[in-house]
Amino acid sequence: MDLNGKVALVTGGGIRVGRALVLALAKAGCDVLIHYGQSADGAMEVKAEAESLGVKAIAYSANLSDPVATETVIPKAIEAFGKVDILINSASIFPDEDRFYQTDVALWDRIFAINLRAPFQLSQAFAKQIPPDGQGKIININDARIPRPNTDHFAYRLTKRGLWDMTEMMALELAPRITVNALALGQILEPPGEPDPEAFLKAFAEEHIPLKFCGNPKVVTDSVFFLLGQEFLTGSTITLDGGENI
Repeated sequence: MDLNGKVALVTGGGIRVGRALVLALAKAGCDVLIHYGQSADGAMEVKAEAESLGVKAIAYSANLSDPVATETVIPKAIEAFGKVDILINSASIFPDEDRFYQTDVALWDRIFAINLRAPFQLSQAFAKQIPPDGQGKIININDARIPRPNTDHFAYRLTKRGLWDMTEMMALELAPRITVNALALGQILEPPGEPDPEAFLKAFAEEHIPLKFCGNPKVVTDSVFFLLGQEFLTGSTITLDGGENI
């Protein structure tokens, strides 16, 4: 896909799937704002890689649990690039201690702020800066497990269920100028800190995934380009999990 002249904002763009999205967009000619929270080193590395591909890239830190800080992200992109054509809400948190009896109000508020309120704030600001005769694309990164209720990661699951519904609601509200879609990811990467990623992913696939292999960042970036290329698709969440959650 040729994205020359386009500008994308990717939250959580310094690490993992966010990093892969930034570099794929840059390779396609898209200028990028790389949002990060605490992953400064990763964000600066991916910024340098994106620039080496011939595009303009900036890295910008904002604490998405703070609504005031979140409100600065879209204006920063406009200051740097003059516009934003593509918003990818990729940043989220997944605390291990988030079970029903463990989750206190402070943790609840932090998870909801980063995983749900921030995508809302950013999408609202993004939509407001699209001109009346312009076109925009919003892609939300979600979790393929969400349609099947479980008790693990209690508040996290609620935020991702909310993001699933918000994708459809925003698609209705923002049509026809802006399409809003989502990717619900299964096992794409090993957990952070996993000592033997290859063995983990192989064992997980054998036990849980009908297709018998896990995903990878290219599966995600190819799907993002599919969504960016669609004119007659909005309000959809595409599940990328190899059949794990059927």
